[in-house]
Amino acid sequence: RPRPPGQPRAAGGVRRSASPPFLSAAAEDEGVDGHASRVVPGRIEGRVVGRGHREARVRVRRLGAGFLRDLRCPVLALPVLGPQVADWTAPSAPKGEILSGQYCRLVPLQAEDHAALLFNTYEGHSALWHYMPYGPFSSAAQYHRWVRQTVENKTHLFYAIYDLDANMFGGVASYLRIKPEAGSIEIGHINFAPQLQRSRAATEALYLMMRWAFSAGYRRLEWKCDACNSASRRAAQRLGLSFEGIFRQASVVKGRNRDTAWFAAIDAEWSALDQAFSVWLSPRNFAPDQTQKERLSDLTRLVRASGDPSLPR
Repeated sequence: RPRPPGQPRAAGGVRRSASPPFLSAAAEDEGVDGHASRVVPGRIEGRVVGRGHREARVRVRRLGAGFLRDLRCPVLALPVLGPQVADWTAPSAPKGEILSGQYCRLVPLQAEDHAALLFNTYEGHSALWHYMPYGPFSSAAQYHRWVRQTVENKTHLFYAIYDLDANMFGGVASYLRIKPEAGSIEIGHINFAPQLQRSRAATEALYLMMRWAFSAGYRRLEWKCDACNSASRRAAQRLGLSFEGIFRQASVVKGRNRDTAWFAAIDAEWSALDQAFSVWLSPRNFAPDQTQKERLSDLTRLVRASGDPSLPR
């Protein structure tokens, strides 16, 4: 606004305005009262809002970073946002491709092909169903019916796991909570018969599922289990998934409270995890009786972003 004739310029080069000033790439050095401002270039960005804030004052440290020291007026701060996800395309949902390895083969679960065989491997081991929202099953027919109904649900994809060393189907695992638009997928419903547990085939089966997910373009692979299921928590950490916390009272399963432990691996970690699996799964890592020479948990420890505090280091 032009200065009236005869009115002296304010000391210190102060400019006067009828409305609160904008502080863009500038900040008040000593004071702002909504009408007068002394501009200091290159300090901060902000905005004084409202009219008539005669008592509002902003002081800025005389530092290159220009941090606010004493804020007594409303300022709209720039939001803190995550990094741009560049050069990424949402992956496709799994379509049931056969996954083959050195020690196992994963094929889409089918009631007619696998239900009776799997029921026989599970029979007599009711503890396998303690943490599952279904089971145990009292007959092969009951399990057959459950498998048939389950595979009809296209929100998840179940695999039957064939152990090439034992020449038998020894368990199941599935993809679930499949969210291609977010790049997120979960592995769950893992149920291994005693014959498959703690075998090379069991580890490789989960490795093949992890490898497919990251190769397809998923950014995040999740693992969730009952917080009381210490065996599942140990397995997740051994595979290189990072502990992310406990969701308290997440659900009610078979009439009991379930707190859920969350684990995950992300795409940035996969290259190192893939190398760890390759070393562990190498035939050179096993004695003739299949005893491991190097533990997988030792190979994945440095890759994990965090460990489960309930487990020994």
